[in-house]
Amino acid sequence: MVNSIAAVAVSHVGRVRSNNQDSGYAGSSLFLVADGMGGHAGGDVASAIATTRIKEIDHDYPTAEDAQIALQSALLAANGLLAETVFEHPELTGMGTTVSALMRVDDKMAIAHIGDSRIYLLRDGALQQVTTDHTFVQRLVDTGRITEEEALTHPRRSVLMRVLGDVDSSPEIDTWTVDLMPGDRWLICSDGLSGVVRPDAIASILENVQSPAAAADRLVRATLDGGAPDNVTVVIVDVDRDTQGVSEPVTVGSAAAPVVFSQEPATHTRALRLPALRLHTPKPATGPTHFEPQTDDYFDELIEEDQRRARRRKLTWLLSAILLVVAIVLAAILGYEWTQSRYYVGESNGKVAIFQGVQQTLGPISLSSVHEKTDIPVESLSAYEQQQVEDTINAASLDDAKRIVNQLADDSAG
Repeated sequence: MVNSIAAVAVSHVGRVRSNNQDSGYAGSSLFLVADGMGGHAGGDVASAIATTRIKEIDHDYPTAEDAQIALQSALLAANGLLAETVFEHPELTGMGTTVSALMRVDDKMAIAHIGDSRIYLLRDGALQQVTTDHTFVQRLVDTGRITEEEALTHPRRSVLMRVLGDVDSSPEIDTWTVDLMPGDRWLICSDGLSGVVRPDAIASILENVQSPAAAADRLVRATLDGGAPDNVTVVIVDVDRDTQGVSEPVTVGSAAAPVVFSQEPATHTRALRLPALRLHTPKPATGPTHFEPQTDDYFDELIEEDQRRARRRKLTWLLSAILLVVAIVLAAILGYEWTQSRYYVGESNGKVAIFQGVQQTLGPISLSSVHEKTDIPVESLSAYEQQQVEDTINAASLDDAKRIVNQLADDSAG
């Protein structure tokens, strides 16, 4: 039987962004992370509105199934509030937010999830990702088109297929319940953590740092050490671990401050809706950009575009390889031709000879050959000249080589 729950919430703006668009909440029974999007003007508002609305359901429920229904209803209500806010403040058009939430009821945990924030569970020393990202690359992974490793660097890794916002009046929200066990440690985080710190590093911190507050701080520090290109928000929930967490509900990130809207008058001008997708006002260029589709047709379009990009990439690599090979062959030909313009005098079968090329070899390949043999025995030369011939005598040209040979012949005859 689960008795105690300890929780902590931490949020950091990161090293790149100018404002925090994440929100987090650790309450008595409810725990959540929301990652807003829509640029400087809207992401923080979206996550704050959603978090503030969902916090209202933080109280006891008869069963986990009741809590699950309450979570789903709260997320849908938050979605409606976001749409109303955009109507009243058109400058926020395109804002949205992810939400990943836990609701504890006795020895069960109700879960609600939409977007690419994540919920992890550390149980018996093993870390498992409980939620599935609602992203384009996750669908590619699920359908076997790319690997998990490829997904980490995929150019469309931040394309979201589902979020709360003014895109869909009835977004699909994943909800289910999980049995709790003493010793469980739950982690909810924005992709500012999961996109920077590898799962094995997250698992090591969660396993080895006893205090949830210290573990949360270590996770944020690991993100900062990794560059922290995005906001990072962490909520840790301990189940019967003899740890101390917050005694009062705590809200962090953008939801911790009052929501402030632009003073410009509302015009109630609705944004132009494309049939397949709408490009949201991006976050600053230093971080990932989210796109939000309205229909599954967009998924097919992205797959086709991804396949075209893969074909172009392969063609580019092939052409680059061909050009590299051609360049190497041309360099080899030109280099060999240069060596064959050189001459030197040396010894061949005991006689003085003129060689064409250079004295070096390229592996088993000699870069010179006998151009002209003479009848001058090397042993007929003086000891000094014998040593010169054996060491080879460089010539400036073929004529110069013949001059050297004639000089050696005169010395031999004399």
